Amino acid sequence: MRIQTKRSTSIAKRDPATVMRLSRLGSFHQSRLSFMRILTRRMTDENWTFSRPVFEFDDKGVGYAVYCAHTPDRTYSLVAFGHDLPAEQRSDRVIAEAWDSTFTLFDGVPDAADIQRLRQNIPLQEAGRVTEKELSVSRANRSVRLWNHVVSALAAGVQPDRQEVEKVGYLMRTTAVYGSGKLGAADHEMIADRPECAAPFQIEMLSVFLTRTYVRDLVQHVADLRGGEASVKLDPTIGRSLGIGNSTGLGMAPFLINHPMLFNNWIAAREQAIAIVRSLPDAAPTAVQTFRELLTRSLISADVWHSEHPIQIEKLRELRSDLSKLADHIALADLQTAHPWDRLYQWAESTLGEDAQECLASLLLEPYGALVDPLADQMSDRNTQAFRIDGTMRVGELHTILENAYDWALDIDWSQQQQCARAWYVSAEKLEPRLGERFEEPVEPYEQPLAPGRDAAALFDDLKVEDKDATLAAFLLAHPQHRHSVRRAQIVGQAPYAEIRDNTIGSDLMPIDMLRCKLSFFGATHFDPRSDRWVRICMFGNAPYPEELATSDEFWPYSAMARP
Repeated sequence: MRIQTKRSTSIAKRDPATVMRLSRLGSFHQSRLSFMRILTRRMTDENWTFSRPVFEFDDKGVGYAVYCAHTPDRTYSLVAFGHDLPAEQRSDRVIAEAWDSTFTLFDGVPDAADIQRLRQNIPLQEAGRVTEKELSVSRANRSVRLWNHVVSALAAGVQPDRQEVEKVGYLMRTTAVYGSGKLGAADHEMIADRPECAAPFQIEMLSVFLTRTYVRDLVQHVADLRGGEASVKLDPTIGRSLGIGNSTGLGMAPFLINHPMLFNNWIAAREQAIAIVRSLPDAAPTAVQTFRELLTRSLISADVWHSEHPIQIEKLRELRSDLSKLADHIALADLQTAHPWDRLYQWAESTLGEDAQECLASLLLEPYGALVDPLADQMSDRNTQAFRIDGTMRVGELHTILENAYDWALDIDWSQQQQCARAWYVSAEKLEPRLGERFEEPVEPYEQPLAPGRDAAALFDDLKVEDKDATLAAFLLAHPQHRHSVRRAQIVGQAPYAEIRDNTIGSDLMPIDMLRCKLSFFGATHFDPRSDRWVRICMFGNAPYPEELATSDEFWPYSAMARP
């Protein structure tokens, strides 16, 4: 249901100084502008069709399958391989060399020769080779305990225990979904002009969407072979509750720093959407009804959200308490008066914690798809000139940008050890970013430029003695070490949400805040940190399967097994 309504533009987007702090970014929730939901809306609106021309597996789940997604203009095919993985080889670490299942998203429909080529390479992942016909490469491992429980139950003719399903939420979890040129696959630029690839990460989301269908089909197939005539079909409600798990660590964290313009576009679209809804002069009864229902479903979702990490346990306690306060407030609030959504947000801002505030921000968007959904077209980065340094800019202009956008960094005493206690580097063993202790490990010589606040402060100090009318070209000839900081500052000058406004190398850094921010834009739910450096999530939990898209609930992320 999409509700059309008039709107004004009196409410400005929230201040980047508020939004871009790590504690708030690490409290983001999925929304209508999350990439999974952009994909499922497109598939539904365009009436995509799906087929499974190949499905060959034994009772151990060893074999291969092809799942095709047919768009109005072309076909994408997930080619999946199932393996008999010994327990001692099962690992979620990125340096693992064997997995329960491996996948590639193929551009078109693979023929027998393609499948034979892929069988020789995709199971090897990094050790294999792929071509420009492959758009993504991924792998996944079973959640062994739940997998065995579901197979045993179905084979015995009974449904799996819902509490056991609810505890985990997925039968397989991916340990990597590679796209955009990784391992020789097609670069994103080759497909960026396709409508279905216009929003960010749509190829990767499609790969996971089809993987979820493969997992459901495979667990049923194995159960049927083992149970024979005694086996039963998985209850559709239980099947729909299952998503695809994912383990994400420090390798993803620097993405937000390394892609400032793209990051800005994500945040700016979300903030524009929030401002649009807050600016509405009134709320139609249907919009209020939708909001109330989804708030109730959010309370249920928060109740079934489990974590064993102390930080997340405390966040969940506060979120549940705050959502209950919000529900109590909504029960008494008059949402038919002037600017109801802005008044509600202002109440939340003064009453609730950041996690509940950001949950409310996402909820506010839900009744207004007609106003919000088109902003998805603005979330990719097509500004190829953004990284070009403007050498004609005057020193005084850059000085002003630094004072406005990096004031938080200029207030930090960077000579204190706790302010620069960490250093980002690339692990030689894992070939992925890692975070070391600067004063305890010999990592500083290998440090990556992932401390924009510290570097901006150093740039500011050197600019103080320069002629305000001098060009940056002249300044950089004498100070080339500041090129990356000048570039970032010029980007922030035109893209105010491009920079995290917090210390990314301090002793109190929580990298999981960066991970949750990015994963919320993917559309992930039920974040479960296992340390301050890696997190497990669920993707497409409660989403429709391909055959259900036409009749699906567009608010599927808010669903729960115990619906109100």
